[in-house]
Amino acid sequence: MNFVAPKTVLFDLDGTLADTVPLIVATFKRTVSETLGWEPTLGQCKEWIGRSLTETFTALSPESADELTARYLEWNLANHHTYVRQFDGVAALIEALRASGRAFGVVTSKRHHSALVSLECVGLTGQIPLLATEEDTATHKPSPEPLLHALNRIDADADDAVYVGDAVVDMQAARAAGVRSIGVTWGAASADELRAVEPTAVVHDVGELTALLGL
Repeated sequence: MNFVAPKTVLFDLDGTLADTVPLIVATFKRTVSETLGWEPTLGQCKEWIGRSLTETFTALSPESADELTARYLEWNLANHHTYVRQFDGVAALIEALRASGRAFGVVTSKRHHSALVSLECVGLTGQIPLLATEEDTATHKPSPEPLLHALNRIDADADDAVYVGDAVVDMQAARAAGVRSIGVTWGAASADELRAVEPTAVVHDVGELTALLGL
């Protein structure tokens, strides 16, 4: 594959830089069960990964959206340190990016405080120069607005940027924003699910991603 290393690298957070998917699934299942009285399947828990809580719970149950969001955040934040783990190689990847002098950052649908806690859990506090979260834009992935907002903040060109993520909505947002996309298979979506939306590339481990980024 002829992939030219980008000047700007943007990452999703959940399932991409931090192993948060088990926490998300456990929180979603518990929240829906306690609030709505039915237990979602694993697939139903994972299909919302990458989207904002506001959008997720408004679509699921408009009349209970506020209660669902509050319960989700309370349990999720209280259990971060129990569930969230590092992905092997991510800390070294971020260190290499910092050393390279290239612009990079995180664009996530998480709320700002939750994103900071996740970064703390995986030892990345203070290591991410740009953090764009749910509060920063009116619309969220798969809308291009979060990525365009991040690019604008660092005065970067979409033509020379890439978005790295584990969810289908990540790939869709990248396409809509006019940036290249790399799907990673260690998070929420399978390789087949990612390839179905035609990302620029799909990688299976952090070493492969590091090489593709030219680090």
